[in-house]
Amino acid sequence: MVRFEHANLVVKEIEKTLQFIQTAFPSWKVRGQGEMQWQGRARRWLHVGSDDYYITLNDGADEENRFLKGHSAGLAHLGFVVDDLEQLIQRLQNKDYKIDVSLAEHNVRKNIYFVDPEGFQFEFVQYFSEFAHEKNVYESSQNVQVSR
Repeated sequence: MVRFEHANLVVKEIEKTLQFIQTAFPSWKVRGQGEMQWQGRARRWLHVGSDDYYITLNDGADEENRFLKGHSAGLAHLGFVVDDLEQLIQRLQNKDYKIDVSLAEHNVRKNIYFVDPEGFQFEFVQYFSEFAHEKNVYESSQNVQVSR
């Protein structure tokens, strides 16, 4: 068996991304946290998620995150499947997070993207089918609506 367990992000301030993540996923808890040395520098770390998967947040970033609309190497986004996309959107917008990208709705899925205060893009998708052959249909070009 293979399954994805965690992603590890380096941020300037942990609390900003932690607040975004816990707004998106209210059931996610801080699993553990502490301090360590990384390349000669003190660093705070935190794991937020469920018992089975999580996101690691590490503070002490020297620079801003990569420009998401550019072509630099690095993380493009993290994607999550959710049961109720409209409810998630409402929770995030109630905390003044803005939609970054909204894809044209497909008959079996809807995708929406937000950027957290540290500059990481999060994709949220809700599927309206349980069948892989329907969920995994891709068009040659997506109608992308950028909300910024």
